[in-house]
Amino acid sequence: MFEKVNFDLIYREQNDVTPLVVMMCGVAGSGKTTFSQLLEKEGFVRISIDEEVWATNGRWGIDFPMDKFEEYRKDAERKLRNRLIKLIHDKHQVVIDFSFWDRLRRNQYKKLIEDSGGKWKLIYLKVHPNDLRERLKLRNKRSDANSFPISEELLTSYLNGFEIPNGEGEILIKN
Repeated sequence: MFEKVNFDLIYREQNDVTPLVVMMCGVAGSGKTTFSQLLEKEGFVRISIDEEVWATNGRWGIDFPMDKFEEYRKDAERKLRNRLIKLIHDKHQVVIDFSFWDRLRRNQYKKLIEDSGGKWKLIYLKVHPNDLRERLKLRNKRSDANSFPISEELLTSYLNGFEIPNGEGEILIKN
């Protein structure tokens, strides 16, 4: 899926003094988790809200009602923000497997990373909506932490609400 990506744009930013934090950005189904897992294999610590919610509360719509998701997501994000700060202080390279759908949250995390002694790279995975639909049809058949069910209506709301990074220091990857 990412065979043509020049990962050196990321790897050359790594050093032992200032930890690198890669912020993934994209709509559900864009490949954020797959990309993050590739970085994880190269020594990055991967943090994921979806996986934290799953580990703490179980499966969406099975172990807890869907209307609890936002509350659990906020709890997971608070916990992971604290973990991120500790990882940066401990000089770990990190990849954040979140959607970062809005500019405000991206800017908040950039500041948090810098204030904690790290530097960031924003990776925006751009995918055509029809490709997203096909990927999500397959993903919706799975039942793991990274397969939150996405209906057509939910995808449409994600696409309509997504703030595409522009002039934010992003690296654009068409996927």
